[in-house]
Amino acid sequence: MPKVVDNKQIGPMVWKMLVNVPRLVSKAKAGQFVILRINEHGERVPMSIAGLDKEKGLLTIIYQVVGKTSALMTTVQAGENISDCVGPLGIPSHVEKWGTACVVGGGIGIAPIYPIAQAYKDAGNKVITIIGARSKDLLLYEEEHKAVADELFICTDDGSYGHHGFVTDPLKKLLDDGVPIGMIMTVGPVPMMKFLSSMTRKYNVPTWVSLNPLMIDGTGMCGGCRVQVGDETKFACVDGPDFDGHLVDFDLLTSRLGAYREQEHKAMKHFLGDPGCRLAESVKKFKYPEEQAGTK
Repeated sequence: MPKVVDNKQIGPMVWKMLVNVPRLVSKAKAGQFVILRINEHGERVPMSIAGLDKEKGLLTIIYQVVGKTSALMTTVQAGENISDCVGPLGIPSHVEKWGTACVVGGGIGIAPIYPIAQAYKDAGNKVITIIGARSKDLLLYEEEHKAVADELFICTDDGSYGHHGFVTDPLKKLLDDGVPIGMIMTVGPVPMMKFLSSMTRKYNVPTWVSLNPLMIDGTGMCGGCRVQVGDETKFACVDGPDFDGHLVDFDLLTSRLGAYREQEHKAMKHFLGDPGCRLAESVKKFKYPEEQAGTK
């Protein structure tokens, strides 16, 4: 069983988990993902790879508390085991020497864009990194990106840090100024990826997005992660998670992501309020993030 080396809160609603899985880490590459299960009663959830320490065999996962399973993840203590961590899954991000490559991360997507930026840099590219969040306290991985990027742009929706505006603002200026960007890779909220892809289409710059549809088995068998790319149906788990952003049907993706929202709310309510739940012991350990951060 994989051992959790560390699991700590790094921001409002956001945790960083380090898992000791040497064999998985030795094979994994930037852009891939894993599927983990906390205990024998837990669901299998896909998680993007946010870091790979090949020397120590440590996998970094950055996750946000949005429902029952992510809440359950916060209760795992350093030194404890989780049931399983399967991977690496998916196709690694395409990497070549374009000259200048741009990576754009929004929200929780700032973390998984980091190993991709590293891979672009290692391939000999100049790396321009743009990261954005709603506010300064929600910004992740700033120091990590500083260490890799040749140019780093920071944006916040509320203007509390960096550029007051969206990640598309500095990207549009770069393109308008004629900066020769050979590849754009973006990870973040679906609306952000949709708008960014729509904008870059006008400049004819290759733009790839990492998608996060509903997923169950991660091997292409269930079909739950299907997405429409151009006139083809693709499975994010085996054909992705990276796809040409100029071809993705983002409206269909958004619709499918909300298909089980009601059930997700019920599961979280059950997790928090039912003393007879099989996860009762874990519930006792869970606190809302604001309490753990000392802001409540």
